[in-house]
Amino acid sequence: MQGHPEVIDCLKELLRGELAARDQYFIHSRQYEDQGFMRLFARIAHEMEEETLHADVILRRILFLGGKPDMRAHPFEAGNTVEEMLRRDLEVEYAVRDNLRAAMHLCERHGDYQSRDLLLAQLKDTEEDHAYWLEKQLGLIEKIGLPNYLQAQIGMAA
Repeated sequence: MQGHPEVIDCLKELLRGELAARDQYFIHSRQYEDQGFMRLFARIAHEMEEETLHADVILRRILFLGGKPDMRAHPFEAGNTVEEMLRRDLEVEYAVRDNLRAAMHLCERHGDYQSRDLLLAQLKDTEEDHAYWLEKQLGLIEKIGLPNYLQAQIGMAA
């Protein structure tokens, strides 16, 4: 099946964004592990796996539509502190959310409802899981303070 060139180009950019999100979560998860924050490590490693799955769905859709995927991740800058890593991850999720919404509108404009529905599933995951969890973590840091938050992250993942 041949997809609309605008939709394919948009999907390529989404793919690059998902690859960047995956890579950012990858480095952050390993930084948490290295620092002994095993609960954060486990959660962020899980997020990395989900971003990989998101990238896979988009990659397969590009191929199905007759496009050539661009596997170069968008550039990103990893955080250094726990709070900075959480904030950068949240910024990435907000950018992904906005890009998914715009892509869904483009898909609708070109009558590609199957691509739109794939992106809608990713938007739900981005808003209701990834971004929501990161917002909660930053809220906890604000409420209980960074030292208490970090102490709670030391144990093994639940």
